[in-house]
Amino acid sequence: MRKKLVMIGNGMAGVSFVEQLLKLNPHRYDISIIGAEPHPNYNRIMLSSVLAGDASMKDIILNDWDWYRDNGIALHAGQQATSVDTEARTVTTDQGLTLAYDELVFATGSLPFMLPIPGADKEGVIAFRDIKDCETMIDTAKTYRKAVVIGGGLLGIEAARGLVNLGMEVSVVHIFTYLMERQLDATASRLLQAELERQGMKFLLEKQSDFITGEDRVTGLTFKDGTHVEADLIVMAAGIRPNVQLAKSAGVEVNRGIVVDDHLQGSIANIHAVGECAEHRGNVYGLVAPLYEQGAVLAKKLAGVESDGYQGSVLSTKLKVSGVNVFSAGRFADEPGTKALRVQDDLDGIYKKVVFENGKVVGAVLFGDTSDSSRLFSVIRSGKDFTGNEKEVLFGPSGGNGGGKSVSTADLVTAMSGDEIVCGCNGVTKDTLVEAITEKGCVSVGELKACTKASGGCGGCKPLVEAILTATLGADQVAAVKEGICGCTALSRDEVVNAIQQMHLTTTKEVMHVLEWNNPEGCSKCRPALNYYLGMAFPDEHEDELESRFVNERNHANIQKDGTFSVVPRIYGGVTTPEDLKKIATVAEKYQVPLVKITGGQRIDLLGVKKEDLPGMWKDLDMPSGYAYGKALRTVKTCVGNTFCRFGTQDAIKMGIDLEKKFERLNTPHKVKLAVSGCPRNCAEATIKDLGVVAIDGGWEIYVAGNGGTRVRAADLLTKVKTEEEVLAWTGAYLQYYRETANYMERTSEWSLRIGLDTIKAALEKPEDRDALNARIDKTLDLMKDPWQQIIESDDLRSAFDALTAPMSPEAAAADATVKP
Repeated sequence: MRKKLVMIGNGMAGVSFVEQLLKLNPHRYDISIIGAEPHPNYNRIMLSSVLAGDASMKDIILNDWDWYRDNGIALHAGQQATSVDTEARTVTTDQGLTLAYDELVFATGSLPFMLPIPGADKEGVIAFRDIKDCETMIDTAKTYRKAVVIGGGLLGIEAARGLVNLGMEVSVVHIFTYLMERQLDATASRLLQAELERQGMKFLLEKQSDFITGEDRVTGLTFKDGTHVEADLIVMAAGIRPNVQLAKSAGVEVNRGIVVDDHLQGSIANIHAVGECAEHRGNVYGLVAPLYEQGAVLAKKLAGVESDGYQGSVLSTKLKVSGVNVFSAGRFADEPGTKALRVQDDLDGIYKKVVFENGKVVGAVLFGDTSDSSRLFSVIRSGKDFTGNEKEVLFGPSGGNGGGKSVSTADLVTAMSGDEIVCGCNGVTKDTLVEAITEKGCVSVGELKACTKASGGCGGCKPLVEAILTATLGADQVAAVKEGICGCTALSRDEVVNAIQQMHLTTTKEVMHVLEWNNPEGCSKCRPALNYYLGMAFPDEHEDELESRFVNERNHANIQKDGTFSVVPRIYGGVTTPEDLKKIATVAEKYQVPLVKITGGQRIDLLGVKKEDLPGMWKDLDMPSGYAYGKALRTVKTCVGNTFCRFGTQDAIKMGIDLEKKFERLNTPHKVKLAVSGCPRNCAEATIKDLGVVAIDGGWEIYVAGNGGTRVRAADLLTKVKTEEEVLAWTGAYLQYYRETANYMERTSEWSLRIGLDTIKAALEKPEDRDALNARIDKTLDLMKDPWQQIIESDDLRSAFDALTAPMSPEAAAADATVKP
C-alpha cells in the first residue's frame, strides 16, 4: 500500500524534489501538493522577464496541469494551508480541506520583507515576489509614470529594469554605499551602476526610508535625512524571510528557518523542509541551485536511497536582466589570508576578479564577459590547488608561473559529479543531461533544452551544456547536428519547409503532429513561423490561422505600452488627398485620439486608440490598413521626383505608388520597407531600405538588403534597369525569393548576409527564373484578402471584430506577450 506524501508549497524547490522522487521511486507515495497560488509550478526566476515583456506566464511554466495529472499528483491550487496536526498527521487548508500524511514536506518558500514604515499599507505599495505582483506593475504602468524600488540587490534591479521597460521613470533606493553588495565587490558594482544609469535608471544610495506619503494612494517616499522622492508606485525588494509561521505553530523547531539536518529532516519525525524555508547548519539559502541540491537529497531519503546528505552549497549569482552580464560565486570579498587576481578593461567594460586562498579558488566576480562563469564555478567547487599557477585560471598556460597545463572545460566536465547542478534556473543536473543524451537520443542543445529545460532560463549554462553534450557524444557527432527552429523540434527551417511541401501539409496542427513536435501545441515562436511557411508554400490551400499570429496582427493595430493601440491607414507613396485628410481628422475627433503624428514612412499615425474603438474607427475611415503592425510590406517612401523637383530624373511618386499598390498586404518573413528616390540625391533614403529604387538618367538602380534600424546597413546594388515594368518585375522576383528562402522573423539585411548577395543575384539572373518567381508571388497576391473588409461589411461590427481578433487558443494568448516590433 502506498504511503501518503503531502507537500505544502508548489514552488520550484518543492516540485523539483517531487520530480527527483518520481524518478527514484515513482510508486512509493500518493502525492498531494497544496499551492497558495492558482497556477501550476512556474519559474520564479523568470518573473523579471515577464515584467520586462520578454516572456509570458505560459513561457515560464515549469510543470503544466497535465504533468500533475499524468504523474497522479493531486494539486490543490489556490488553497492556503492553515494548520498542521502533528499527532493526527493531518494538514488543513483555508477551504476546509483536510489531508492525512505519512510524510510531510514544508516547501513554503519565503515572504517578501516589507519595511515597517508609516504608509506601507497604502495603495501602490507592493512587493516583487509572484506573478500577481508583475500584473500589478504592468497595470500601474498604463496609468502612472513614477516608480521607486526600495532595494538595490538582485531582485530590486530586476524589478527596476522591468519597470523601465514599461515606460516608467524609476529610482532605486539602497541603504548601502553600492549596489548588490552581497554579490559584487565595489568595482563591479560601480560598473553595473554606470551601465544601468545609461539605461535610464536613477539611484539614491545610502538612503534610509522614513515614511510613505499620500492619502489612500502613495505619492512619494521621504527619507531619514529629510529628502523626498515622488512616486506613484513603490516596489519593496529589500529582502525575503523564510515562511515558517505554519511550521512554528505546529511545534516544529524554527530559528530563522525550519531547522533541518543533513537529510532535510525537521525536529519532528516524518516532517521535512526544503528550499527557502529550511535552515541547514545555520544557513538559509535564497538562490535556486542550493534548493535543487536540497531537493535531490530529500528525494533520496524518502525514496529509500542512501546518500551522504546535504553538505551545504557554494553560492553563485548571475544577473539575467538589463542586458548586463554579471556573475559572482563563492567568497569574492578581500579577506585576510586571501589574494585576488584582477583584470579590468574600461574600454570594453570588462572586469574579472578571482580570489584565492591557499592556492585554491574560493570566489570570483565577472562583469561584461561572463563566458568563463561555468568553468570558474566548477573550479571553486572542485577545490583544485593552483599554487604557483594561479594566473592560469584566467590566462591559461601563457599566464602561469610554472608552465603547467590549464584547466579546460572538458577537464571540468569529466571531474563533475553526476548530481552537480548544471542549469541553476531549472535545477538540471549533469546526470539528467547525460541520461537525455544517452537514453532519450538528444543530440543538440536545442533538444536538451526541450527535453530537460537546461539553458531555458537565463542561458548562462549553455556553454557547459554544450561541453557535456560534446563529452558524451563526441565532437564529430555534435558538429553534425542542426539546431531546430525552436525548442519544440530539432528540425531546421529548411527541413520543416521541405516536409510541408513534400508531404503537402496544410495546417500547423498537421505539421506538428506529422513531424512529431516535442510540444504538441507548439509555442509562440514556432506557431507564427509555421503559419507563414504554410501560407508561402500553399497560398491557395492554407487558411491563415489568425490564432497563430501576434496580437498586433490580429487587431490590425500596434499595441502601445499603455495598452492602447496605434492605427495607421494606408497612404500610398506618402501621397494623400484633402478628402482623406478630412476623413482622418473627423475620425480623430470622433474617437478622441490623443495624438496624431506624421510617421517616418510618410503616413499618419493615430495613437492612443482604445481597443473597443478599433472596429468603428476602421469602418469610419473606410481606408485600407497600412499594415504598420504586420510581417508584410509596411511603406513605400517617395520623394516628389520629376513631378515637381528640378533635380528629379524620373517619376518617383508614380513608381512608389505602383509598388505599394502591387505588393500591399503581402505576407513576408519580417517587415519590409521600400523607398523610391527620383534622383541620386536620394531624398527618400532608398539605400537603407529592404528594397530601394533610385532614379538615374535613362533608368533605375535597385538596391537591396538595407536597414535603417538599430543595426544600420547600407543596401547593396542588385541591378540597373531601364523601365518601370522592369522595376516591378525585379522587385516581385526579389521579394518572392526572400519569402521562399528566409527564416521567419529574419530581416532582409540578415538574410542577405546569411545566404550571400551573389546567391541572390544568381537566383534572379535569368529572365525565366524571375518570371517563375513573379508567377508565384502574383498567385499569392491574387488570393490575398483584407480581413478588415469582413468587419466593415458586417451587420454586427463588434461580433465580427471579436471573432477576427480574439486568440483562439492558449498558445495564441501566450504569443500576445511576445509582440515583435
